[in-house]
Amino acid sequence: MVAPVGKVAVCGAGAMGSGIAQVAAQAGASVLIFDVNAQALETSERRTRADLDKLAARGKLTADDARAIGDRMQWVSTLDALADRELVIEAIIEDAGIKEQLFERIETIVAPDAIIATNTSSLPISRLARGLKQPERFVGMHFFNPATVMKLVEVISGAATDPAVAARIVATAESWGKVAIPVADVPGFIVNRVARPFYGEAFTALNEGAADAPAIDALFRAAGFRMGPLELTDLIGQDVNFAVARSVFDSYFGRTRFVPQLRQAALVDAGWYGRKTGRGVYDYRDGAQKAADPQVPDAMIADAHRQAAQALRDAAPGTFTRCGGLFVGMTQGRTARQESDSMGAPVILFDWSPVDATGPVGFTLSDQSARPDALGLLAAQSRAGVEIADRPGMIVARTLAQLANAAADAVLEQVADEQGVDAALRYGANYPYGPFAWADRYGRGALVRLLDGIADGTGEALYRPSHYLRNRA
Repeated sequence: MVAPVGKVAVCGAGAMGSGIAQVAAQAGASVLIFDVNAQALETSERRTRADLDKLAARGKLTADDARAIGDRMQWVSTLDALADRELVIEAIIEDAGIKEQLFERIETIVAPDAIIATNTSSLPISRLARGLKQPERFVGMHFFNPATVMKLVEVISGAATDPAVAARIVATAESWGKVAIPVADVPGFIVNRVARPFYGEAFTALNEGAADAPAIDALFRAAGFRMGPLELTDLIGQDVNFAVARSVFDSYFGRTRFVPQLRQAALVDAGWYGRKTGRGVYDYRDGAQKAADPQVPDAMIADAHRQAAQALRDAAPGTFTRCGGLFVGMTQGRTARQESDSMGAPVILFDWSPVDATGPVGFTLSDQSARPDALGLLAAQSRAGVEIADRPGMIVARTLAQLANAAADAVLEQVADEQGVDAALRYGANYPYGPFAWADRYGRGALVRLLDGIADGTGEALYRPSHYLRNRA
């Protein structure tokens, strides 16, 4: 059994570094928080102790436990104080040069068997370790914000990382109550690589006029996500999210499924970063009008609507149900107009949605003559509808398919296994299900057909199914 680390230091007293330090201390570790900025240290200590007091007030900790955790933490302004630490975690500015200088200084202070870790979200571990005399003891330990809440820690081994070092970091993170996933040293690791289509597809849909931003976000909340992709980018910060998109895209020399979106770039250029600036995709200023939620239509419900609605719940993707003089089905990548031309009758296509969902669902019409039946079908299910422009794969199905595609590429390239990827997206991005779990739910053969249909309809090769998916369909 691998023993977890007991003496820890965190370099960087910002929100992330302070959160990591608190997690370690709550798990019983002795923790030093280092920063050269006295104000940052003071703010970190005040914020951490206030957070512990709040946990005690809510009954999550006893008052004695809160005091004991605080007593295990010490805020220091000199690196020499870190000499006895078994693990030093860097959580400073995302600048490779500054980080490398810090690592080289740490190496001269700590013991030869001490582990040096970085909390970088995107910089190559092998590159950051290149100036060290003992690169084998260097490892990535990527927490997610806020570290006290988010369960995932990506453990990234560089080219020189000793497997025993990575194993000890996994054991340490797990002893801190985290889900630790071993990850290969690739741009974006797992989450920042695989999750890119979640944001990119939403901006593509917005740019193409598929639906407006509130409707797009509402569809994803109905599909089980805590926040829609556009409102989430406003929370993260458009500048931060776009920088990650550019970094991942550039690191793969453009040969990826992740294309930075001009619609998001325009927000960054305007300084509309989201919540922190008062404007982003949405307007957060006082008095700004909020969009109304989609409502269940007040429509005539015929027996054909009830029967078709029930059949639609049970139908596999790509199958169609007759509803009077038209056909109803779930998107399989082709447009409603293409399906209508094939069948010689009007078609109503629905976007993917969980069987037990109660929120709005997207629909597309081959022609407007089908609108009364679409409203009747929605009313029969007691669900609101969002009309989507007729586009390959619609919105939710297209996004989830491309997430599964990106996840399959990651497994093909040995970044992590299927279980690791699913756990990373669930615990690092708060997804309601991992991309492979969704692929199994949708059907892997149907997923390959869906992606091929989107690729054919858009003319974009980036939607072609990963070889990993094709081989296991």
